[in-house]
Amino acid sequence: MQIPRLHPETIEEVQHRADIVDVVSEYVVLRKRGKDFVGLCPFHNEKSPSFTVSPTKQIYYCFGCQAKGNAIKFVMDLDKRHFAEVVLDLARRYQVPVKTLEPEQRQELQRQLSLREQLYEVLASTAQFYQHALRQSLGQTAMLYLKEHRQLNTETIQQFGLGYAPAGWETLYRYLVEDKHYPVQLVEKAGLIKPRKEGGGYYDVFRDRLMIPIRDIQGRVIAFGGRTLTEEQPKYLNSPETELFSKGKTLFALDHAKDGISKQDQAVVVEGYFDAIALHAAGINNAVASLGTALSIEQVRLLLRYTDSKQLVLNFDADKAGTIAAERAIGEIATLAYKGEVQLKILNIPDGKDADEYLHSHTAEEYQQLLANAPLWLNWQITEIVKDRDLRQATDFQKVTKQIVKLLQNIVNSDTLNYYISYCAEILSLGDARLIPLRVENLLTQIAPASVQAPPPRSTLSRKQEYKTPKLSLVTTERSLLEQAEALLLQIYLHCPEQRQVIIDELEERNLEFSLSHHRFLWLQISELTAETDLISNLQNRYLELSEELGLISHLFHLNEKTNKEILRTPQVVQATLACIEKVLREKRHRHFMELWEKIDPQLEPEKDKSYYASAMAEKMRIQELDRQRQFSIAELF
Repeated sequence: MQIPRLHPETIEEVQHRADIVDVVSEYVVLRKRGKDFVGLCPFHNEKSPSFTVSPTKQIYYCFGCQAKGNAIKFVMDLDKRHFAEVVLDLARRYQVPVKTLEPEQRQELQRQLSLREQLYEVLASTAQFYQHALRQSLGQTAMLYLKEHRQLNTETIQQFGLGYAPAGWETLYRYLVEDKHYPVQLVEKAGLIKPRKEGGGYYDVFRDRLMIPIRDIQGRVIAFGGRTLTEEQPKYLNSPETELFSKGKTLFALDHAKDGISKQDQAVVVEGYFDAIALHAAGINNAVASLGTALSIEQVRLLLRYTDSKQLVLNFDADKAGTIAAERAIGEIATLAYKGEVQLKILNIPDGKDADEYLHSHTAEEYQQLLANAPLWLNWQITEIVKDRDLRQATDFQKVTKQIVKLLQNIVNSDTLNYYISYCAEILSLGDARLIPLRVENLLTQIAPASVQAPPPRSTLSRKQEYKTPKLSLVTTERSLLEQAEALLLQIYLHCPEQRQVIIDELEERNLEFSLSHHRFLWLQISELTAETDLISNLQNRYLELSEELGLISHLFHLNEKTNKEILRTPQVVQATLACIEKVLREKRHRHFMELWEKIDPQLEPEKDKSYYASAMAEKMRIQELDRQRQFSIAELF
């Protein structure tokens, strides 16, 4: 039924009562900062929080994607729902009386509004029924299984609301429909009973199974997973899709794990219910289970709301089946991993064990160490490619190289690609450092054959060709290096007041300017606010009025774990960033003089020939000096 038009008084009252912080907190982990709250934006992928919620103005604004609005618009945009639906939900939540412009439709509207609430109620009642059955004599086998086989204590069993579905065909049906008087259609819509194909009537979906409630992010039961206690197949049976439950949009134990994920800045995804439960029982409270399906984009986005670093660890068995499961579970998120939007890691527990089995014979600390050592997904993929191959044999070498090239071709981020080309070249060189440049060149040629040309034999090179500067990926590399160096220098200026004058003096002395337009614009705003005490807040307030320029610089107002560590050694970092900025500019000048020199005929214009060459060499010497000035490498800094 179409929702009737709402009375303006109802809309106005909902807007008045719905607290923006309260509403947004259900979807985003918010942290207090001054008078406002900040968190990771749910509308786009980001590594540092740029999403700001103002309780005084009752609005949200993202410095990254410019999303903005009030509580109603937030839910509309995030859940893709109509205005009236959202207003009605918020009206129920904040106990606002609903008025419509068609009074005769009010009764039908109330029925529609209450359907979801009734489903929550019948599922909560069912969860209590299963929990009660587990504590009775008929649930003794299930209880022994939990305590002896799974080694769970009473507290964990209660925490996760574990229960038992009796073996009868109509036990739950009679309890809910005949004893509790729930409408049979409602119980069917909750996915708990099914109509018989012959003879009429209904039968229970779950029978003689250990029952695991599946909850939404607010902790409300929306479905069940049932594990057989016999040889019946399937071993695990989930509720069907319902009004409340969508398998591809739900993660088991996320209601328990969201705070742990936020605090540890990492989410652990396991295969089974009991893997997640065992981890929580051991105090590892940032674990969820994927409900046996490939991870969907929706599930990943759910997790990424709670982690600044976007770090996900997939923990599957180390055997062949576990490897296949890991590849299947990655599913749609491979694209995000290739782009660097998810910091995806793979944990294969030794000896083919799952998390539950591992914790029976190992401590939580040992598991945490496995997590800490888990390789990035691309490293894991490369290890899988090389495994059981003899790179000294031509056939294996060719097969491995071909697979590595196919993998590298998917990497979008140029810095990441450059890193993995070097990483794979080292593997393919089998420890012989002299072979690494050759392997790099070979990989580059195969990854982008159209843009790379093999160099001519050295004997055919003219004097000037020999000195030619390689141009492969220079523009991309320079842009990336400059972007990171300038951004880090600005971040130090914003967060380390004691370094501000040093930075100003150094920029003036070296005659350096910010090259990227968004950084120049921010530096201009900073220059106009030099006397302000709360520089960051004042800049953010100014940027709220200049929405066009927000996207590229909003992350500089916040520190993540990496940048927080970097600025602890601020004086060295300042010098290193300045050296990086100057080096990029000097390299441009060096190439410019080399290009001029290459075009000159030394016989016709000997003076220009000498001048251009001398200028190019002077720039080259300055570049080498800048490299010596830097006290740690680019890889360590960025």
